[in-house]
Amino acid sequence: MPASTRPITPQQRRYDLLLAAVVFVSGVVSAVLSSISEIYGDEQAPLPFAVPYLVVLAAPLAFRRVWPAQVALIVSAAYFVAVTFRIPELYAGNIAMFIALYTVGAWMTNRRAATIVRSAIIAGMFLWLIITMYRDAIDTADEADVIAGAMSPYIAFMLLQLLVNVLYFGGAYYFGERAWKAATQRAALEQRTADLEREREVTAAQAVALDRVRIARELHDVVAHHVSVMGVQAGAARVVIDADPGEAKRLLSGIEASARDAIGELRNLLETLRSSNEESADTASTLDMDDIAELVAAAKEAGIPTTYDIIGEPRPVPPMIAVNLYRIAQESLTNARRHAGAGVTADVRLRYTDTAVELEVVNTGRHVLITRAGLGQLGMRERAAASGGTIESGPRERGGWRVRVTVPLVTSLAGAGA
Repeated sequence: MPASTRPITPQQRRYDLLLAAVVFVSGVVSAVLSSISEIYGDEQAPLPFAVPYLVVLAAPLAFRRVWPAQVALIVSAAYFVAVTFRIPELYAGNIAMFIALYTVGAWMTNRRAATIVRSAIIAGMFLWLIITMYRDAIDTADEADVIAGAMSPYIAFMLLQLLVNVLYFGGAYYFGERAWKAATQRAALEQRTADLEREREVTAAQAVALDRVRIARELHDVVAHHVSVMGVQAGAARVVIDADPGEAKRLLSGIEASARDAIGELRNLLETLRSSNEESADTASTLDMDDIAELVAAAKEAGIPTTYDIIGEPRPVPPMIAVNLYRIAQESLTNARRHAGAGVTADVRLRYTDTAVELEVVNTGRHVLITRAGLGQLGMRERAAASGGTIESGPRERGGWRVRVTVPLVTSLAGAGA
């Protein structure tokens, strides 16, 4: 199983194949030049030995991102053998070692294993270097027939080599860790971006769904009210058209007026939906609290005796709250016409207090045994909540239905003026 589970792109695979080829070719050139220059003197191995060494050194680099730990161990072992047996090539081996150690730090997902592998290789290399330095120092002292001192040229040269190796291995370790952290941060950023994109899509879908619900609610309020009024008036006109043409004419005129009102409200609704949010805020509905009296008049014309009382001193009401209260009164009277049965009556009361405005619509009629929360009931509750108020909607013990909405005005007016 690969030691690295991070995704590897085809471009990265091609890059690693090219890297392995470059290391091999450069190693061959380095081996030829090193053999000619006799870097190991008389102990130097024959040049042909460099070819299999370079194959073992370079070929694993093509898979360094897939098996970083295994590649690092193979490259380190090959380099150790090459130096031990004086194969005339050093520079390609140094580059391959650096790349292998760097890859362990940059690509191994098991960070504990990555640390152990690099630490073991570096510790082994330094142990081998110290033993080699000590052995060469003794041999050099024996050949010169002197005891090597602390400040002898050879010791100074070995200390310089030690410093170079510290920088070499430390750099491979540091840059590998840095690459891993950068990749981790980049992956986290990409994940956050993907999450935000998904959240944006979900939010957009929710916004569309809310718009659909709002459109359905508005259409329900407008159409249900006016169509129910027109239905009642049309039925009454059909009954009296022969006996009282004048009354039938009056009822038909009411149907015509209701149709015009419905078309006008639908046109306003469509214009609001077509406009932006900013424009919608500026072009608020023209409905206000005084228009509730027209709802009462329409209910009377539809054959439902309806009273309308204003209790308390009328106060300014924010436009949004006025529209919501109007729609709640409209829906309540529409439900009374549609569901309360024959002989129904209704009372509409608007109360103003020091801190709130209250709308109450009560109708008589049949007893309701099972309540079903339709779109109209849901719309009333949403409008009450949007206004910052509370609503009570349910059947009465004596029959009929009561809807009571209370909206605080102090907070609402403060918010409207902010």
